[in-house]
Amino acid sequence: MALTTIESNNKLVRYTQEINKEYVRKNMFSTYMSPDLNAIIRIRQELKQGGEQVNIPLVTKLRGGGTGSGTLVGNEEKIDNYGMRVWVDWARHAVVTKKSEEQKDSADIFGEAKPLLSNWGRERQRDDIVEAFMALPSESAPVGLGTDAGDTINGIRYELATTAQKNTWNVSNSDRILYGAAIGNYNATHATALANVDTTNDKLNKALVSLMKRQAKLSVPAINPYMSDDGYDGYVMFVGTNAFRDLKLDMATINSDARPRDVSANPLFQDGDLIWDKVIVREVPEISQYVTSVWTSLLTAGNSSSRVEPVFLCGQQALAFAWAQMAKPTFRKEDDYGFINGVGTEMAYGVAKMFKKHPNDSAILKQWGVVTGFVSAAADA
Repeated sequence: MALTTIESNNKLVRYTQEINKEYVRKNMFSTYMSPDLNAIIRIRQELKQGGEQVNIPLVTKLRGGGTGSGTLVGNEEKIDNYGMRVWVDWARHAVVTKKSEEQKDSADIFGEAKPLLSNWGRERQRDDIVEAFMALPSESAPVGLGTDAGDTINGIRYELATTAQKNTWNVSNSDRILYGAAIGNYNATHATALANVDTTNDKLNKALVSLMKRQAKLSVPAINPYMSDDGYDGYVMFVGTNAFRDLKLDMATINSDARPRDVSANPLFQDGDLIWDKVIVREVPEISQYVTSVWTSLLTAGNSSSRVEPVFLCGQQALAFAWAQMAKPTFRKEDDYGFINGVGTEMAYGVAKMFKKHPNDSAILKQWGVVTGFVSAAADA
């Protein structure tokens, strides 16, 4: 019996009309971004009318003892104030194709351009926030400001900072930096302090969260707690996936014994934020990813060359996000008589960790609303 076979050119080729796009998380920080004074990431929009930098005034409380019936003239207290500058720069991206290629396309790849560009913009802002949390405060404009690459992150990027710059930041912020689970792990040399973080005692756990909260409350000036719209008064900690894993394990008994047993309310069944001692702990996977690919010195910075990850306990005005132009779509003009199609997006903004200069020492730049912690956080084997 002779069986008929179909020649390759006659075989039916069916292409899916849907493209599997990479999963893109929404900005994990968006809940805590607003123009309000008590926001963790404070949005500023003064530059929408033009300009390259915005000044953010910071004022500390009066600390003098005052006087009784004695002479007050000449004994007045000076108001400690500072103007912090935030520079903005452009961030743009686009895709382009010809009609000849669109004609061949069975999946409308170019039709996916707009949502892909939107996702790119959200990812760019999220990643800039992560890097700004880790950046060292600086009164100078960003190194790449106005270049072809642009630079929307203010301060000195951690991976580009010199040893001397890291040590200066470390000493200036000794009351709001924690290495592992003990204040005694601190050393004026940043690398030495990191080497004190061990893999047994210095993982993220309940006690460490509480210790960082106490640091925030006792530091000078104190880091004011964040207050949400529904009246929640506390702090928020942003941590990477590995550190979040360790805290989750430490809280497993509490979640199983003391928390509600229903699926919707217990973290054992529903992944999401953890809450301990009025601190909301939010997982931001990109923090762990930055250690792997950007802050690579932390991969072997801990005791016995172990991996260390940063965590950020935040109160009011930890970061500033200054907008000059919100994201908007753009279109290519040089279209070769309509044969070339191009679509893009553009925005102008700057992200900065809030800081204040010491009134008596211009070399001391103290981060305003965040305690930076370094914990042991091994990657999954």
